[in-house]
Amino acid sequence: MKQKLFQELARAGLLGAAAIMSLTATAENRTHVLSSDKTSLAVTTNDGGQAYFQYFGPTIKDTDIAGFFGVGSNFTGHTLPQFGLHSSGEKMLAVVMPDGTMSTDLVMETMERTTDEKGELLTLVFKDKVYPLTVKQYVRKYADSDVFSTWIDITNTGKKGNIKLLNFASACIPVARLDNWLTQFHGSWGCETGMTETELPNGQTVIADKAGLRNAFGTNPGFMISLDGKPAENRGEVLGFNLLWSGNYKTKILADNGSIDIIGGINEDTSAITLKPGECLSTPEFAMVYSDEGKGGVSRAFHKWGRKYGMTHGDKLHDVLLNSWEGVYFDVNQEVMDQMMGDIAALGGELFVMDDGWFGDKHPRNGGSAGLGDWMVNKKKLPEGIKGLTEAAKKHGIKFGIWIEPEMANTKSELFEEHPDWVLSQKNRPLSCGRGDTQVVLDLCNPKVQDFVFDVTDNLMKENPEIAYIKWDCNSDIMNYNSPYLPAERQSEIYVRYHQGLHKVLDRIRAKYPDLVIQLCASGGGRADYGLLPWFDEFWTSDNTDALQRIYIQWGDSHFYPAIAQASHVSASPNHQTRREVPIKFRFDVAMSGRLGMEIQPKNMTDAEKEFAKRAIQAYKEIRPVVQFGNQYRLVSPYDKGPVAALMYADEKKDNVVVFAYRIEYLNGQNIPNLRLDGVDPDKNYRIHDLTPADPKRPSRLDGKVVSGRILKNAGINIGSSLGRPFTSVALSLTAE
Repeated sequence: MKQKLFQELARAGLLGAAAIMSLTATAENRTHVLSSDKTSLAVTTNDGGQAYFQYFGPTIKDTDIAGFFGVGSNFTGHTLPQFGLHSSGEKMLAVVMPDGTMSTDLVMETMERTTDEKGELLTLVFKDKVYPLTVKQYVRKYADSDVFSTWIDITNTGKKGNIKLLNFASACIPVARLDNWLTQFHGSWGCETGMTETELPNGQTVIADKAGLRNAFGTNPGFMISLDGKPAENRGEVLGFNLLWSGNYKTKILADNGSIDIIGGINEDTSAITLKPGECLSTPEFAMVYSDEGKGGVSRAFHKWGRKYGMTHGDKLHDVLLNSWEGVYFDVNQEVMDQMMGDIAALGGELFVMDDGWFGDKHPRNGGSAGLGDWMVNKKKLPEGIKGLTEAAKKHGIKFGIWIEPEMANTKSELFEEHPDWVLSQKNRPLSCGRGDTQVVLDLCNPKVQDFVFDVTDNLMKENPEIAYIKWDCNSDIMNYNSPYLPAERQSEIYVRYHQGLHKVLDRIRAKYPDLVIQLCASGGGRADYGLLPWFDEFWTSDNTDALQRIYIQWGDSHFYPAIAQASHVSASPNHQTRREVPIKFRFDVAMSGRLGMEIQPKNMTDAEKEFAKRAIQAYKEIRPVVQFGNQYRLVSPYDKGPVAALMYADEKKDNVVVFAYRIEYLNGQNIPNLRLDGVDPDKNYRIHDLTPADPKRPSRLDGKVVSGRILKNAGINIGSSLGRPFTSVALSLTAE
């Protein structure tokens, strides 16, 4: 009866549909509310040493707290469920004590509420009644953001004896069991971040990764759960979650007829951690957003948070660039690099990036099977070295960037010949190798290897301080699971210790080179996550540059990651991955919805294509602040299996708007409905401008029209004439008058 009453109250808005239930409240309960402009999260503690997530939903006031208890609303589980005294069900924490005991009995001793540069923080300190185990649980509300997060620190406070961690999740979040749907993202190389939406079943649903390094290929750690039926873009209650971790992860969604528990954190499978006396493990943050504006509200909250907290330089415009990879692949040389720099400069680009193939002496990098680890310039290809390239970039009036893959080596390399013990490898077993049948993974558990990986970047920058951009790649997952550095009893910690080592390297790089722009690449979008993005400026969205498929990939990524973080490049036609032939306008209109770049040999473009590219790049520069910093509204999903996909961006005041629409399916006589622009201000009038007409003398019939925001939002605009043929598209800017 209480559950049914709660659900009805929630649906009516009296508690908020995301209100959370647990044990009956007592007089000793104290509830602590953290609030943003739109959302509140409440944690209740009591004198018995327990803590509960009480509420997560629309903003409430401190004076509302008594209402939780006045209407008999219950809580569900503790904020920190532990294995041992109560062993049934899934737990956040499970340990082996120094004497072999496999139980914990944590009670909360103190609670502190503080404010720092990131926002408000609740710190709950739990201690075991018998054993030397202390757990600090944190709950954060980020300043100027609707994002909340939680995580724990686990410390062995004893003087002797080890504590072994078997389960060490970051969060256990209860959610109301209503008409829930799950939105999640799956994929692989060349088809990353595909979206699926299903009704959440009873039982256990697991979102997990065990790749070791590229944790966004199979499944992205971000997911959403709706509270009131199939999720919509801009209406309905939706919760969004994302684990801020770069390694293996596991989120369990435990649903029955009465409740849902979400347990998320590092994947503990084959990853037991030993804490010696005085040692502490900090788990990654588990971030969460509540929205009553549908999935779009979750996305806009994560985008705004991501630009401020989740990535480097999210407040600075990103350059239009040309990357050399699909233009020449490994065939880089001084003359061709100079030619490509001149061409992109002539088109209006601002940065040239030389990709793979520039290094190696004894083992020259002429393909994917040799040279990784030997980060010396191949003088046969580049007789003037990197200095010659930076001088050429300066001559053309653009910036210069370079590709590296510092976490990896080839067995055909001087590095491997000199330091075979620096590679993850197993005694008495042959090496399993990746790309080119020679690629292996360096052991970043080893501080000497961490120094080497740091030096790859440091030496490049010391010798060539004009380098403005680095593309940091990772083309393998963990193989040969064994660290020559770690002792036998710590081999189960490689998946965690590797990433801790990588984070130390990145901390050193960012401390010394805070202004350097670094792209996060992993065979495409294998590292499109907030675990590593805080050290990087953007990620390479996919090695698949086919414009049609990029619509789907970028659509999926947009659910959690802002446009400024998504590198989106115009490539050749036919496309090198799919062999699909797509017009230059369609390719540009797709790429302009992210961070615009090019992945092509410009000298192979026709004069007409170059002329269009020049106009499109100039148009992108005009709308770049809106796309890269604006609020995104997904208008028509490509997953709806209709003829069109569309999205838009608007600045904070909704004075400047950019709309992209694409014809993704063509059947003769298909109806294209009016496009309703959710992100405009109904009380403003907007002048429409066609950004990228195929023929500048014949822009869209919409060009120059002035329309009220109320019409744009409620009736929409007819884009059928602009999308009348296969692979046609339209890019519009709207300016309030």
